[in-house]
Amino acid sequence: MAEAPHRKLTLVDGSGYIFRAYHALPPLTRKDGTPTGAVFGFCNMLERLVEDAAADHKITHLAVVFDAARETFRHQIYANYKANRPEPPEDLIPQFPLFRQAVDAFCVPRVELQGFEADDVIATYARLAKEAGIEVEIVSSDKDLMQLVRDGVGMYDPIKLKPIGAAEVMEKFGVPPSKVVEVQALAGDSTDNVPGVPGIGVKTAAQLINEYGDLDTLLARAAEIKQPKRRESLLANKEQALISRRLVQLDENVPVPLGLDKLAVQPCDTDRMIAFLREMEFERLVARAQSKLAGARSVPAPAASDEATAPAGPLNSAYRLVQKADELRGWVDRATRAGYVAVDTETTSLDAMQAKLVGVSLSVETGEACYIPLGHVGGGSQGALDLDGAAAQGAPEQIPMAEAVAILKPLLEDPAILKIGQNIKYDALVLSRLGIEVAPIDDTMLISFVLENGLHGHGMDELSELVLGHKPVSYDEVTGKGKTRITFDRVGLDDALRYAAEDADVTLRLHQSLKPKLRAKGMLSVYERLDRPLVPVVVAMERAGIKVDVEELRRLSAMFAKKMGELEAEIHELAGQPFNVGSPKQLGEILFDKMQLPGGRRMKTGAWGTDADVLEALAGDGHALPQKVLDWRQVQKLKSTYTDTLQQEINPETGRVHTSYALAATSTGRIASSDPNLQNIPVRTDEGRQIRRAFVAEPGNLLMSADYSQIELRILAHIADIEPLKQAFRDGIDIHAKTASEVFNVPVEGMDPMVRRSAKAINFGIIYGMSSFGLARQLGIGQREAATYIDAYFKRYPGIRDYMDRTKRQAREQGYVETIRGRRCHFPAINDKNPARRGFMERAAINAPIQGSAADIIKRAMVKLPAALARAGLKAKMLLQVHDELVFEVPEAERDATAATVRHEMEAAATLSVPLVVETGFGRNWGEAH
Repeated sequence: MAEAPHRKLTLVDGSGYIFRAYHALPPLTRKDGTPTGAVFGFCNMLERLVEDAAADHKITHLAVVFDAARETFRHQIYANYKANRPEPPEDLIPQFPLFRQAVDAFCVPRVELQGFEADDVIATYARLAKEAGIEVEIVSSDKDLMQLVRDGVGMYDPIKLKPIGAAEVMEKFGVPPSKVVEVQALAGDSTDNVPGVPGIGVKTAAQLINEYGDLDTLLARAAEIKQPKRRESLLANKEQALISRRLVQLDENVPVPLGLDKLAVQPCDTDRMIAFLREMEFERLVARAQSKLAGARSVPAPAASDEATAPAGPLNSAYRLVQKADELRGWVDRATRAGYVAVDTETTSLDAMQAKLVGVSLSVETGEACYIPLGHVGGGSQGALDLDGAAAQGAPEQIPMAEAVAILKPLLEDPAILKIGQNIKYDALVLSRLGIEVAPIDDTMLISFVLENGLHGHGMDELSELVLGHKPVSYDEVTGKGKTRITFDRVGLDDALRYAAEDADVTLRLHQSLKPKLRAKGMLSVYERLDRPLVPVVVAMERAGIKVDVEELRRLSAMFAKKMGELEAEIHELAGQPFNVGSPKQLGEILFDKMQLPGGRRMKTGAWGTDADVLEALAGDGHALPQKVLDWRQVQKLKSTYTDTLQQEINPETGRVHTSYALAATSTGRIASSDPNLQNIPVRTDEGRQIRRAFVAEPGNLLMSADYSQIELRILAHIADIEPLKQAFRDGIDIHAKTASEVFNVPVEGMDPMVRRSAKAINFGIIYGMSSFGLARQLGIGQREAATYIDAYFKRYPGIRDYMDRTKRQAREQGYVETIRGRRCHFPAINDKNPARRGFMERAAINAPIQGSAADIIKRAMVKLPAALARAGLKAKMLLQVHDELVFEVPEAERDATAATVRHEMEAAATLSVPLVVETGFGRNWGEAH
């Protein structure tokens, strides 16, 4: 008797597909304004699903199962079931009906049932199929479905791309699939608002179920449990546990609307599918479908032995040098079909605004990558490839630059193809100078930063070793070190291939490993709404740069040199002899050997320490010479760091200064500026303010400064829930004067400015964990008096002390704190045994939610502003971000309209219990605008 053919039913969790698609790609819209980004990703996954079903002849039945409505029979059991679920994102709601249309267009059976969840429908089909001798595969990563895993019923995680069997369920829940419901009944589920038993998590629940066998036995014998809190919680919440079990238990007997026979795989109506894709304006998918259709008509099916896909090879396994245009087109076609590509550039400089492109590497499959050399020189020649493709003498075979750019541009700009990079901001800026606007993007550096900020670095080499266990070829290996280092355009092609192709391969592997963790850790929103969309905004800012007045810089340099000379003469007079003021050794000898000033301490070298802390302490004790040295150092720093250096930083092509912004460099998520650092120009001294006057607008334009007013104090009032502070901000009261009045018991009217200054120092110092010693030094008062001020402050605002204690406790317990938007700032050394290090970490943890929230708010504003300005028809360009301030270059005729638009978007970037206020100013230069 012939053996019955093997049959298999694949059940797809439609909701899981929807949200994976929504978070996988950036937003897209049809010409009529309908959002379609998630539908595009959904169609990509549907296409692969249908292809897999066609290739796997064992898949005989297929269905996509959706939730029909939010209200189900479980709400009759427990009215608050899923009460905590947030509303779907606004741009996802209009796409819901389109998902269903997509399933129909791809000729896949679609199932949903009023009054029941998709999980119940899946459970029922799994039972019916098993009874009919049909193998079942559930495509989902939903933990609630893991209770269905058994012989003949498995799961497949579409995010991690791996099967889920009994062993994986045991690893997650600590019990076999048949006991998952018992564990969930005890542990509850905050996402679905399943109450469970307070104080019992998954680990404890598994331990109890393994010990007592099932929930009923456990509850019956709860009085025997030795641990008092656990015993009392079980006895007090018995009914709650039983209700929770009813909520998490899937119903395997729902009246499914389609019989198993209706789920049989059917040939696809390609005309209907293509019509739907055209309606959605997914032209890339249309072209792909038509190409496959044409191939199916003209190319015979592969032999069975050709159907298996080779596993991804090891690193360095299949790297290719691409030196001909046709080969490059082949790689572009592969990336187009895949819908994503890892990309990396090799250049001659770390300065993206002056670097010359040397080559590009691509990877579409792990273990495979290519390197496209474009600007290599040969035989020690100093020449290079010109933009029009003219080759330097002795250069290796390469595709002419202009031709390569023309081939790559459609791929790198295609909105349907995800470009994956490591610090892709740099690559995007380099390519933008060649007329390529890279989009959409994903960045493995930023994904890592969002996931584990504060735990480790986020450079590719470190991530490769940490995540992949692989040490990549280093830059030094192919370019050399020190004086013998060569630029990348002089690296031989074999070494260049080995290094550059691996970069793309590693980046793709990192992306596949790290991106799913964003959702698993609840960090997807931070990445998708703040960090990822910020990349193109910052690329545009860096490319725009800002104009500087060279003559003003020269004048300031001369002025600072004169001032340094005057201070030096005064210092020599106070010292009673000439010496090198810039020499710490000579200064120490003057202060502590000759003048015998107190407080000196020797370093390991034997020399006296003369850092800023030492000099400030001496100056605070009334010694004139240390204060003069501090003044000299400040002027010297302004001259060397800014007025002298900025003249060398002017880009010869643009005539402007282009700072570089680091997006993954600070513990709080703040953006950092370098080369040159324009965020650290001092604004509290007259000399520092004068430097800002050297930054100017182009003729016909003005510079506009838009600055959040006291944003960190507003955030403190919000997250610490300090009602007096909140009310003061709502009423628009001078917060420093109010604090001074309440802490020092003086009226606001006629207040001494020095009293207000003291209150301001306390207001801001508290945020940074300032001690009485620090406040005393800043205000020039005794430490005891400063301690009295701080005590009075905490008595007036006790909620601030509560916030500080609560935040330190959370940091110690969790290892991290969170911003208002959910960004995690990790502090792994918060429990360090060293008191000084632990204290530093505690102060940083207290500050992080405040400063980090401020950083997130201005990032959100930066993301929204370019589109808002474009909608308003305004030509203003965002040039700089300096902590809580944004600087724009604005046509004079548009100043008022620009100010109104910018203020609106910045003030609407977050909703707090206090108003956000943005102050704007205009001027021919930055100093006037600020």
